[in-house]
Amino acid sequence: MTALRQRGAALLAAMLTVTLVAGFAAAALWQQWRAVEVESAERTRVQSGWLLLGALDWSRLILVEDGRGSSADHLAEPWAVPLEEARLSTFLAADKNVAQFDDASVDTTNAFLSGQITDMQARLNLRNLLGDDTQGKAAQRQLARLFERLGLPAQELSLLVDGLRSAYKGTGNNAPLLPPTPEQLGWLGLSPLTVARLAPHVALLPTATPVNANTASADVLWAAIEGLDQAGALRLVQARESRYFRTVEDVKQALGANWEFRDNNAIDTRTSFFEVRGRLRLDNTTVEERSLVQRRNGQVFVLWRQRSALPPATPGSALGMAQAATVKVLP
Repeated sequence: MTALRQRGAALLAAMLTVTLVAGFAAAALWQQWRAVEVESAERTRVQSGWLLLGALDWSRLILVEDGRGSSADHLAEPWAVPLEEARLSTFLAADKNVAQFDDASVDTTNAFLSGQITDMQARLNLRNLLGDDTQGKAAQRQLARLFERLGLPAQELSLLVDGLRSAYKGTGNNAPLLPPTPEQLGWLGLSPLTVARLAPHVALLPTATPVNANTASADVLWAAIEGLDQAGALRLVQARESRYFRTVEDVKQALGANWEFRDNNAIDTRTSFFEVRGRLRLDNTTVEERSLVQRRNGQVFVLWRQRSALPPATPGSALGMAQAATVKVLP
């Protein structure tokens, strides 16, 4: 009986030993797997940052060269052509305009890059509301026409104007923060529906700017040019397709010989502010970056950069939902 008890105790001790060893081995394996995943994620993050920074520099070079060649900005220029998703190694391995796919680089084999440069002066600039009395009232009338065109409630226009002015002045304990982009106009109390419909047509730029008649949509042109009807806005869009407007006088001629602008600062044919969008897909990670740049005195300056990581498309997850976003204001 005693021998049976001893054998049972030994068996139990052996089982406990095996369980402890298996537990320690599993914990060590998990720690090692976690360290590898963290290192891999950090490496991917750093690589994505450098690659997107290179894409931004490339876009800046395009804008610098464009500024040297023409005094007007329009949609037929190289900067306006979007870059569809393409394998990054084809750019790096290209020789004499012949793409080579036998790139031995492991880091760029599964990297895909896409991007686009957008004219931010193709939109109504909300910063104009913060100008002097004449400029502020003109900008408010433009926004009123845009709200009418988009079918948005007029009371939210007053909320937007008052909120922007209060945020810019920063007076009072309840003053809202100044939104960095139109997507954050909800900070001022606007409804999500209003923000979603308004965001593609407005911009928040550091200084007051006119609307570029060569790049603005018909809705923005109708809102920006006081006295213009929808038919006239569509006529401007059709006229610039055959020949872009070199000066504001060309816009007047397209509207009619007797046309006179009520606000001479409402439109222009040149642009100083652009938004650069880049998307990098590296293995299972997708990173997007938005940058606001200003072209001034033959150079292009980065005003801010916003980066967001998109989760992979898996059941229950929405591709396009940003996991993290950081706005960095640059000098």
